[in-house]
Amino acid sequence: MNAGVTGTTGIEYTSFSGWIDRPAEYAPALEGDIETDVVVVGGGYLGMGTALRLAERGSDVALLESQFCGWGAASRNAGYLTNTLAGDAQMLAALHPKRLSRAIRFADSSVTYSDGLIERYGIECDYERTGNVIAAVTDGQLKRSRRNARILVDAGADAEFVLGREFGLPDAFLGGIFERAGGLINPGKYARGLRGALLKSGAKVYENSPVGEIRPGPAGIVVTTPLGRIRAERVVIANNAHSRDLAITPPRMAAPLWVSLIETEPIDPERLMATGWTSRVGISTHHLVLESFRITPRNTILFGVRRPEAAPRGALGAREVDPRVAADLVQGFRQRFPSLRDVEPRSAWGGWIAMTPSWLPVVGEATDNVYYAMACNGHGLAQAPYLGALLADRLAGETPHEDLQTLWRPRPWFTPSPASSPLALRVAWAVDRLSDRRGRQEG
Repeated sequence: MNAGVTGTTGIEYTSFSGWIDRPAEYAPALEGDIETDVVVVGGGYLGMGTALRLAERGSDVALLESQFCGWGAASRNAGYLTNTLAGDAQMLAALHPKRLSRAIRFADSSVTYSDGLIERYGIECDYERTGNVIAAVTDGQLKRSRRNARILVDAGADAEFVLGREFGLPDAFLGGIFERAGGLINPGKYARGLRGALLKSGAKVYENSPVGEIRPGPAGIVVTTPLGRIRAERVVIANNAHSRDLAITPPRMAAPLWVSLIETEPIDPERLMATGWTSRVGISTHHLVLESFRITPRNTILFGVRRPEAAPRGALGAREVDPRVAADLVQGFRQRFPSLRDVEPRSAWGGWIAMTPSWLPVVGEATDNVYYAMACNGHGLAQAPYLGALLADRLAGETPHEDLQTLWRPRPWFTPSPASSPLALRVAWAVDRLSDRRGRQEG
């Protein structure tokens, strides 16, 4: 408990997740020397999706995870299963005029693929097929929503512009872009379901096995852990934000960001309905740094992002939400839901996500037979398993799928990401708060 910061009294801070508990048992750590065809580094959605697909295809595959599969952002995110692309649609159209429609097709296909995984493995994850809304809280953002909705629809997105109260959004949200695909899930249960499927597959899974080095050589690629080594023909780096901890990862491939979430105490369903949130749709905002709000099956509200933090130097590790960040998130919640000002925040957690310079997922070859894939940008829940499956198919000898080709990087070279700068993040937060004040004055 951190009672010294306004707005944070009574919050329980955890270094893991509020969605699920840690597993009772871990898969064994790697010990000794073994050989395999493919090694996947990382046990998040991307790593599990890659290894599971390879195992389904009969490949000899081993997965290495430093903690347990699903330990990272896979169990910590807000649970939006969405076909949203990161970044403003107008910006994406300017940056990727030839790739936007293909990137949208990839995002749509990723939700379809994730739906199939949930059904195929019978994963119980509290899935509500509500779709999600990118919402406006000021008149200026509402105009931007209209413009961006046209851009997305023209590029082939399954989306439409909606007005707030007519659609069933809370009073503070004037309208926005409704993206029909997907909805809301418990991401921890989803990660646990994928982990269960992977452990039952033919893949060799080693938890508590952090990778220290990936060393290519004439006799194969050697991957080392504290207690063992694996020699393989090919390696897939799939540990997202933590990929920067490996020397072989292409420089500047992604910028890690710490994202915080807070969950309220349970709220009477009639009070939730009275806010105007009759659709129960997941909401993110049109700010430079989005705010997110969703109702959980526990009739709590989970909210977050708004004030992400850039990564410090050195290896990323477990941490708790900064109480000052928590206080700012609570202040934002009170502003968006004034009728719920008496509702208390109860728990806080966070996780590391990765932002690529292009704002799109990336995949490619770091060096001969060492592949990388990154599908976060805040939307990895749907996109990561699909990207992993596409890469697995390529490694299994299939002609690369057109969705994989859309994101493939012919050279492992990246420009610096704006998200890597603490100053840029502070400026974005300040601009967003100025926009909020102006919107309230105009209202």
